Amino acid sequence: MGLHPNPTEHHQNGVASSRQEHEETLLALIEHRTRDVKHISYCISYYTSQLEEAEKSLLESKSKLARLRGLTGASSSLVDTEHVKIERESKIGSFHKSDGSSKNHLRSKLRLVRVGSKFSHSVPLAPSSFARSTVKSDNTQRIPAEQESIEVQGRGCKRRFFEQKEAEEVIPLICKSSSPESVLYQASNHFSSQHKRRVRCIAVCPVNDHQFVTSALDGVVNLWEIHSSQSGACLLRSTNCISPQQRWPEDIVWHPDGNTLLSVYSADGRDSQISVTDFGRVKTDGRANHVSFLEDKPHVTGVINSIAFLPWEENTSFVTGGTDHAVVLWRENGHNKWKPEALHRNLHSSAVMGVSGMQQKQLVLSVGKDKRILGYDANVGRKDFMHQVDSKCLSVLPNPCDFNLFMVQTGTPERQLRLFDMRSRRSEVHGFGWKQESSESQSALINQDWSPNGVYITSGSADPMIHIFDIRYNGHKPSQSIEAHQKRVFRAMWLRSLPLLLSISSDLHIGLHKIV
Repeated sequence: MGLHPNPTEHHQNGVASSRQEHEETLLALIEHRTRDVKHISYCISYYTSQLEEAEKSLLESKSKLARLRGLTGASSSLVDTEHVKIERESKIGSFHKSDGSSKNHLRSKLRLVRVGSKFSHSVPLAPSSFARSTVKSDNTQRIPAEQESIEVQGRGCKRRFFEQKEAEEVIPLICKSSSPESVLYQASNHFSSQHKRRVRCIAVCPVNDHQFVTSALDGVVNLWEIHSSQSGACLLRSTNCISPQQRWPEDIVWHPDGNTLLSVYSADGRDSQISVTDFGRVKTDGRANHVSFLEDKPHVTGVINSIAFLPWEENTSFVTGGTDHAVVLWRENGHNKWKPEALHRNLHSSAVMGVSGMQQKQLVLSVGKDKRILGYDANVGRKDFMHQVDSKCLSVLPNPCDFNLFMVQTGTPERQLRLFDMRSRRSEVHGFGWKQESSESQSALINQDWSPNGVYITSGSADPMIHIFDIRYNGHKPSQSIEAHQKRVFRAMWLRSLPLLLSISSDLHIGLHKIV
């Protein structure tokens, strides 16, 4: 007699297998939502402590005003204390109610946060050496008062790109210390960039530090999201951004709204010069990431080397600089529509390698291989200043805190980075650099970045190193160097709301370096 399978046993095995799969799915979902709850709780705890500090500062100011007016300071402070305490308790209490509208009400209350005088950052940060650094001038601690639009979400704290900030004096600190203060980092994690050819650019989303993009010589732009554990990142989507003439993006920049990415290409062969990748749009064929190319082609020849949005709130605009010696201003003229205007075409005698904007006077900075540093007043339409240095200039980057300070990268070995004060212009405030073991020439693909507090600079290198400079140090060498990759490092970027450094390298990997 042959053996036949037991139908009942087979059914029970199928039910058990289905139950196990369902259980594993629920466990993964619980783990994911637990991380989200912890992150949101951390944000709430941060803003609660910040609110208490702001209340103390407010009461101190009111007490001083009361004493100045001849009122009873004690009674006035008592009344104010009780009023603020009751108001805070009512706000916090509303969050713990089960009614969803109460939670939304608290979120709306937290949208506008005024940073008190004791905080140098407006979003939660883990303790770190660069976050703890304070800025002092004239024996008085001065920290910028920032106003940002904050939205607490499961994956991160979103903010506006443009911020209302008071200028913070960093320049008086330059060269004031005989020893540098090191940035302590805990660990480095590396993961594949998912690009087939060398990674060229990296850019962090201006409204969400958890997201960033990379572009490479394969013409693909990858959108990434950092894990809540901060140990790695997941690839959200890839977009083919190759130009009609089969060129890859030379440089990339996020739109201030954080929804689109702009890439620049070349003016040769009448190629499209700028593309707009809309991460929120879906094509008719069902694929996400619609890529459109702007019709205007103001650059006349060669590569477009640099693109940067300007920090002016009057109208959204960006600038581009190219090998045709031109600097072009693009003003937003509707959704994904831009109107170009050449600011100047003959003030540089060689390729424009870097462009950027300063806060004051609507000033556009440009640097080039002609060794010129140029400031152009876009408001009045004329050159504001021109400075000639001893080496080709490859990039320019304003300080995020001190509106008078900017950095220029040059081609001089061991003196690649120069600091300039807008008020003196022609005098270099400080210069420093590093010795390259693998090459004497400085690549324009190697770029720098400022730390959020404006006192540290990170730079890539032709060697597999990230160099970090403390501008308070009176020496000319890096304050420290991190062996970060297997091959040359193109860039290392600070994240504003996370204690992390992001780096890209020609080894086709992305580095995630955790700061303690």
